[in-house]
Amino acid sequence: MTDPQHMAPLAAFHGRKPPAPPWFDAIMAQEPERTFVEFEEAKVEALAWGERGKPGLMFLHGGAAHADWWSFIAPFFAGERRVVASTFTGMGRSDWREHYVFEQFVREARGAGRAAGAFDSGPPVVVGHSFGGRVAMGLSRDFGDEFLGAVMVDPPFFAPQNFRPPAPPQASRIARVKHSLATVVARFRLMPPQPCENLFVLDAIARRSVREAVDEEGKPGWALCFDPHFWEKFGRIDPTPIVAAARCPMALVRGAKSKLFKADDADYLMSFLKPGSPHVVIPEAEHHVMIDQPLAFVSALRALLASWPQRRETP
Repeated sequence: MTDPQHMAPLAAFHGRKPPAPPWFDAIMAQEPERTFVEFEEAKVEALAWGERGKPGLMFLHGGAAHADWWSFIAPFFAGERRVVASTFTGMGRSDWREHYVFEQFVREARGAGRAAGAFDSGPPVVVGHSFGGRVAMGLSRDFGDEFLGAVMVDPPFFAPQNFRPPAPPQASRIARVKHSLATVVARFRLMPPQPCENLFVLDAIARRSVREAVDEEGKPGWALCFDPHFWEKFGRIDPTPIVAAARCPMALVRGAKSKLFKADDADYLMSFLKPGSPHVVIPEAEHHVMIDQPLAFVSALRALLASWPQRRETP
């Protein structure tokens, strides 16, 4: 795919911020509590909104992303909930590891949620996008009795006829260092590539996806906050037995135009869930549902949480 609208959608702004609607500026002004949790010999980034002691809501980001992908969504729920978004190791501002294991990501999410207050009032709900949706499955399997419910948002889960083997790991490479922040932002794009109408959202995410770095010659610059060796170090997993072993209520939210997770994939996934499990389709959304249709996503999630799942009494 070579369409510049997909591969470099912010390039036309040359590092300037695209215009944003008032609602976006207002919600982004609600800065979270930013902390790091020491977990299994690594620092894990945790963002939190809302008061401790309120019902917990956890957000898990997708692959190569970070907790700030939820900064324009989480504050909408902070009035009535303690909202926590954490960053998996190897991504964002969390530490990098020598090896990455799926079950460790599950434990990281649980540990960061506990430390940041998502469990203070009892079992929370977890919402995971893409790769984070798989981790939400893992939380439901491994710690299902500790969660009220799990919402998978456009997860990479494929019907047998659509199964695609994972791409081979990329060869080791040095993180690409650019000598200006504007250059890194201009080249930022979604993966898998797709059109993006809400460029103000993409720009905000891009600016929180970089770190100061030095190139091979020792010159200072900027690079993405993502371990460039991540996919070499990560052991891929089959999500089918994980979701089949879920031990808490599960729901599905997907983008109607998603090219990654299609209608027959959703039907296959729903076949593993209990009858009556919620399945919400967001019109005009592609894979990155909360970026494509942020207000529709917020409205759908609010409506879902208003009636599902039923809160369990804590012992």
